[in-house]
Amino acid sequence: MTPWHSRFIGAGIFCVIALVLGYFVGGWTAVATVVFLSVLEISLSFDNAVVNAGVLSGWGDKWRRRFLTWGIVIAVFGLRFAFPVAVVAIATGIGPVKAIDLAFNDPAEYGRVLGAAHHQIAAFGGAFLMMVFLSFFVVRHKTDHWLGALERPLSRLGKLESIEAALALFAVLAASWLIADPVRQGEFVVAGIWGVVLFIVVKGLSALIGGEEESVHERAVKQGAAGFLYLELLDASFSFDGVIGAFAMTHDLVIIALGLGVGAMFVRSFTLLLVERGTLDTYRYLEHGAFWAVGALAAIMLWGVEFHIPEAITGFLGALLIVLALGSSIRANRKSAQAS
Repeated sequence: MTPWHSRFIGAGIFCVIALVLGYFVGGWTAVATVVFLSVLEISLSFDNAVVNAGVLSGWGDKWRRRFLTWGIVIAVFGLRFAFPVAVVAIATGIGPVKAIDLAFNDPAEYGRVLGAAHHQIAAFGGAFLMMVFLSFFVVRHKTDHWLGALERPLSRLGKLESIEAALALFAVLAASWLIADPVRQGEFVVAGIWGVVLFIVVKGLSALIGGEEESVHERAVKQGAAGFLYLELLDASFSFDGVIGAFAMTHDLVIIALGLGVGAMFVRSFTLLLVERGTLDTYRYLEHGAFWAVGALAAIMLWGVEFHIPEAITGFLGALLIVLALGSSIRANRKSAQAS
């Protein structure tokens, strides 16, 4: 078995390169910002790592390598660099070239425009993650439960056709009632609908290849390109708030991409370590805790649009749910060992 520390060599090298580039961009202040942003990304992404590990556990080495290589290119240059540019270009109607010019020549205005579109970004990402959460628990044949009082009723809802989409859309509508401005309210609802639509499209792509009686999560595990797309969309949804929150520290797009990119690299390495060690098989409720953290993040993104919730609280809540699930798994393993 590959030593655990060797899995982080690539992430460590990328971290050193990012720190050096950060120094040349903005001196020691930029270096410190890169470190803070990478820590922020890692703290917010423990649940993402566990969810990703559940998908990757059914993949071969080829697609796992592609997740680490192609995936990190998409994560750093796509989601942490190109995505904010695209949002600004769409929100202002100025086009991508002018948006890039704005990012480098007037970063304060660039950050203001991106922040103004936060309600749409939160609605899209929150709705997508809400579908991810519901599609794990709302499964009629699911028998393994961690929080039985909550998970059993959700499992029974799986008998209703398309109930996940109905619940997610209701969550979007309920959250929109908190927005007083009718224009922003309409933009929020439309963005949320698109988040649900995109998830359904990915579900359809997986269903073309996988079995119809499995959950979306289980089907995505078995796929190559469709599963890869599923993981990248998950990563995008998890990173939305991190990208927006990063502008509270700096308006420099290069520094943001470097800092969040370093965090994404370490999270991916941690994901592969979980897969190689079979952690999810050993600790049966760990995945449940991660998906409850996904649901909590989705709720925070949707219902926290009008009320700023610090990223530290979001990260702490996700980590707490995972730790509690890990503790429950250890106790369950001990009981099983004593019974045998």
